[in-house]
Amino acid sequence: MSPDPATAATFHEQRAPTVSELRAGADVSGIFACTRKDRLVTRSGSPYLALELRDKTGAVQARAFREADALAGRFERGELVRVAGQVERFRDELVLEIVDIDRVGLDDGVDPGAFLPSAYRDLDELDGFLEHLAREVHDRQYRALLERLLGDASLRGEWRRAPCSRAGHHAYLGGLLEHTVAVATLAHELCQLHPRLRPDLLLTAAIVHDLGRTREFTYGAELGLTDEGRLLGHLVIGERIISERAADMDDEHRLALLHCVLTHHGPTTAPGGKFASAEALALYRLNSLDAGVKGAFERGLG
Repeated sequence: MSPDPATAATFHEQRAPTVSELRAGADVSGIFACTRKDRLVTRSGSPYLALELRDKTGAVQARAFREADALAGRFERGELVRVAGQVERFRDELVLEIVDIDRVGLDDGVDPGAFLPSAYRDLDELDGFLEHLAREVHDRQYRALLERLLGDASLRGEWRRAPCSRAGHHAYLGGLLEHTVAVATLAHELCQLHPRLRPDLLLTAAIVHDLGRTREFTYGAELGLTDEGRLLGHLVIGERIISERAADMDDEHRLALLHCVLTHHGPTTAPGGKFASAEALALYRLNSLDAGVKGAFERGLG
């Protein structure tokens, strides 16, 4: 049953809960990111709003039955909204029944990025692992490239911030750094098992393989794509970042590295549709392994 609108004003006096803290029967007043907004119709023909509201801890479905069209005109998908309502249980899932909703103004000083999901792992710790892995590269040219990349404060900040995707694996702030460290760690271990692999090439490729993600996303109430990300994609962006900083690298090193990076989703982008090195094949498999296992934990095995 929907709460009485007259009680909505009292909700503002309570501490705003996070999505993970929502419980059936609880009154809610707080700010969330609206990541879905649909106008639907009940069986009786009355319009209602079906929403998804999100913060960094998760997402909850929400509905507004009263004055749906009037409420719909107050905000758009992708905006931050201030919500008053009550949590109900519907078909064994929590649903927020809304009695009042309005957009949060830009002058309210609320950071939309604070409502995006973020990594549970400590980013400083992951940064330390990344630096340790980079020090395992001994080839002079690859080591110099990594030092330039890791020494770029702006790039390093985006490396820590970016996700790996908007809806796939590691789709949260810090996901790129977490995935990079995982793939590079797997690469380092694989080289111990297969000493014929070129460890400096594979480890460098693992560290830089998703660098294009650093310029792929925008950060608002939900993750979006930059024009560069939408039109070029992270493979091309990554090739540009690496090439810009590899001007003094000889062709043998540079081309071997770029081949690994550009084929880490499969050999279809390579001439003839084949991998040109065992390192490129290894990176493709290791990237798929980490992405697949992470996806299984996040979305299940189905």
